Amino acid sequence: MIVALLLAAQVSYVHAGKLVDPQAGKVLTDQLIRIEDDKITAVTPWKGAPKDGPVTDWSKLTVLPGLIDMHTHLVDEEQGENIAQPLLRSAAEQAYIGAAHARTTLMAGFTSVRDVGTWRAFGDVALRDAINEGYVPGPRMSVAGAYVTAPGGGGEITGIAQDVGVPAEMRRGVVEDAADVHKKVRDLLVHGADFIKLIATGAVLTEGTEPGQLELSEDEIRAAVEETAKRGTYATAHAHGAEGVKTAVRAGVRSIEHGSLIDDEGVALMKAKGAFLVADIYNGDFIDTYGRQHHWPDGMIRKNRETTDAQREGFRKAVKAGVKIAYGTDAGVYPHGWNARQMPYMVKYGMTPMQAIQSATTVAAELMNKTGQVGCNTVGCYADLIAVAGDPIADVSVLANIPKVMKGGAVVKDQ
Repeated sequence: MIVALLLAAQVSYVHAGKLVDPQAGKVLTDQLIRIEDDKITAVTPWKGAPKDGPVTDWSKLTVLPGLIDMHTHLVDEEQGENIAQPLLRSAAEQAYIGAAHARTTLMAGFTSVRDVGTWRAFGDVALRDAINEGYVPGPRMSVAGAYVTAPGGGGEITGIAQDVGVPAEMRRGVVEDAADVHKKVRDLLVHGADFIKLIATGAVLTEGTEPGQLELSEDEIRAAVEETAKRGTYATAHAHGAEGVKTAVRAGVRSIEHGSLIDDEGVALMKAKGAFLVADIYNGDFIDTYGRQHHWPDGMIRKNRETTDAQREGFRKAVKAGVKIAYGTDAGVYPHGWNARQMPYMVKYGMTPMQAIQSATTVAAELMNKTGQVGCNTVGCYADLIAVAGDPIADVSVLANIPKVMKGGAVVKDQ
């Protein structure tokens, strides 16, 4: 009898004044969400408080699924002016930094993230596992393990003196050719990566690389795609330049990160292939303002200036063409916890508020192959919920300040 009681499901409820259902693309009123342990088991009209479990009263609020950011960097320090910054912390220090960023992200209402690369290999794997074990609070994480990059490419620590050695764990994903890609990708997946992040072109924030320059060949990218497919997962590609975008999509990547200089042909190819676009269209303004104030290297400021407006125009074209767009911000370039500040930008550049919300819920879940698990508030979904006082369908900016957060049926923020 005692064992049976211990094994019985824990039942609780949420009374939602309004419920945004991004799967259906509609808003319901006065709803009761039933939760058993960490998952939703029923959503019905409110008819009074049930007797078999406590009710979280969000009856004066708008309730949504917990949000998802598909492009974060939780483990490393936030971007600064010092190009040698990744070398200045021990692995132990970095672990505490990652834990702090994870908590901040969860408190901002982002209950799931895809973390797309860290300088020190597998720091993201360790953070994901620590969150899953309950050692530290944070979002559900899908992680890349390390950057897969060409020598001296956008996923390398560059700009330092030639006789300064970079630790091997910070070069775990550096590849020489397609055969090496197979080997390095297998290594990352065997050691805990959920997917693979390829640096297909140069980067705005990596010294000595140019965003429009192709750094991995189509054969190398295809090798990663083939290797991930063997293990039931996928590869995503950091690609700013137009040729980099098209090369990566032809090779079969599931998503393009940034897509800053995408052209019309690239937009059409992404639509035809069903590839997702993850474009950080808020970032450019932050880099231009904060980066100048804090004397970031001139090359970073120049490259940011050359890509910001082009990226937003490409985003607008992708929205119009019906490309699948998943919400991703590059959090870590700007402060963690500001993730929702990009929402109004997505509306400004072509989305409806509901589409912007869907990009951070249902579309993001689809990209991660987690449809029906996260980014939803229907039966079978994790009870990851947020609540706000305003109406995000009228003004998505209200999501920048989320007072109520629930993860797995437990309220983790209640202001």
